[in-house]
Amino acid sequence: MKTFTLKHAALSTLFALSSFTSNAWATKDVTIAVEITLDSLDPYNTNSTLAQAVGKGYYEGLLAFDKDLNIKPLLAERIEANDNGTVYHIQLRKGVKFHDGTDFTATAVKANFERVLDKSNALARYNQFSRIKEIGVVNDHEVKITLTEPFSAFMNALAHPSAMMISPTALEKWGKDITFHPTGTGPFKFVEWKPAESVKMEKFDGYWQEGYPKVDSLTFRTVSDNNTRAAVLHTGEVDAAYPLPYEQVSRLEKNKKLQLISAPSIIARYISMNVLQKPFDDVRVRQAVNYAINKEALAKVAYAGHAFPSQGVIPQGVAYAHQMDPWPYDPEKAKELLKEAGYADGFNTTLWAGSNDGTTAKASQFLQQQLAQVGIKASVELLESGQRVERVAQAKDPETAPVRMYFAGWSASTGEADWALRPLLATNGWPPVFNNTAYYSNEMVDKNIADALSTTDEAEKTRLYKEAQEQIWNDAPWAFLVTGKLLYAHSTKISGFNVMPDGSFEYRDLDKAE
Repeated sequence: MKTFTLKHAALSTLFALSSFTSNAWATKDVTIAVEITLDSLDPYNTNSTLAQAVGKGYYEGLLAFDKDLNIKPLLAERIEANDNGTVYHIQLRKGVKFHDGTDFTATAVKANFERVLDKSNALARYNQFSRIKEIGVVNDHEVKITLTEPFSAFMNALAHPSAMMISPTALEKWGKDITFHPTGTGPFKFVEWKPAESVKMEKFDGYWQEGYPKVDSLTFRTVSDNNTRAAVLHTGEVDAAYPLPYEQVSRLEKNKKLQLISAPSIIARYISMNVLQKPFDDVRVRQAVNYAINKEALAKVAYAGHAFPSQGVIPQGVAYAHQMDPWPYDPEKAKELLKEAGYADGFNTTLWAGSNDGTTAKASQFLQQQLAQVGIKASVELLESGQRVERVAQAKDPETAPVRMYFAGWSASTGEADWALRPLLATNGWPPVFNNTAYYSNEMVDKNIADALSTTDEAEKTRLYKEAQEQIWNDAPWAFLVTGKLLYAHSTKISGFNVMPDGSFEYRDLDKAE
């Protein structure tokens, strides 16, 4: 048996107990400004990094990632696996209650995983857990999970914020409406969700870890306009903001009441091209799009230099990412390829963007101009969350899916190549199952992704992922654009708020000085 000992003593920053004092005459209320609206508060039914980041306040999983994407314990204390990684015995933390008073036990774990595995529920994160064959309750505080086959990324999947534990009592009561009634074991209790405006939560007095949370309430407020987001931070109307408009760095740096942070990310920006539809069914057209875009200029124009050209399908910093030379900017080569493909005069198409914030608008306009220079005339539309779900995520028939070119971003938030490839580039990731909005399909790529998940040989796993990434790079179902940097800021009164490499948040130790 392989034993994964989850040593809490080593987690002083994330989990250490601390003393807690409160001022009877003042409350510690924190507001964080974010760029987009939330599509769901059900962690199993969203692919939004932000929605799941917000959910860390009122929900917890068996494991968690720290601010550097290292796996740490949370509701699990010890995990043992058999030698081929198909059976996991998980020892659960005792004395934990959900916000509705329900005890956290193995029965709750079973209820949550069986819910996502029930295809009739059609939950967005099904594929993340689809290799689970059986969840057995050994006793109140031990669960046995059996997989259908080895799954080398299973621990990463359990640490992902989609694998949160929801009260089984609440699930039974609310059913599909659980998205409006989050009920977890987290340090905060859900208070209110105003779609397109804010999510508010407040301190849970019955939280299992003494001294947490350190603030009384936490609100995530949607401020989609970049300049407005920076302004409310600058004036102190909010305590933290992410992301920030890159062009305002110098102004924000002068504010002595703010701490500004620029950090590496694993967020890939790309344009997927629907390979089932003309003209994108021709690899020469897709390669032409890659040559047509000046990635260095995109990084400067839209991201004020806080980005750099993509160095492969998967950003560096994700396990098993294979580094490659960026696609060069060569508009003449792009025109030549278009002519070979029968589009000497170019063509008309649509370019949708997966969000409607200011940076996305600026990037989309730049991309439109670049494509026009080689004869590709793209009409641009920035999609709100509801439009994104309806038109892109929930398209039922691949043959009639309306998406053509789709500008989006993705972070492999499990920290492993599986989650950078399988949801976006495997055949079984086509919408509405997942986010393969290119409708790309390659048998070798599919096989390599599957084989990499079933092997315990690190060298073999590295080879399989490398071959898959090289094939994808050459097939060019995407225009591989840039990897962004994280730019955020918070009041100097705030501590313990971190933006993680995948763009999620870690705020377990969030505190606010008086």
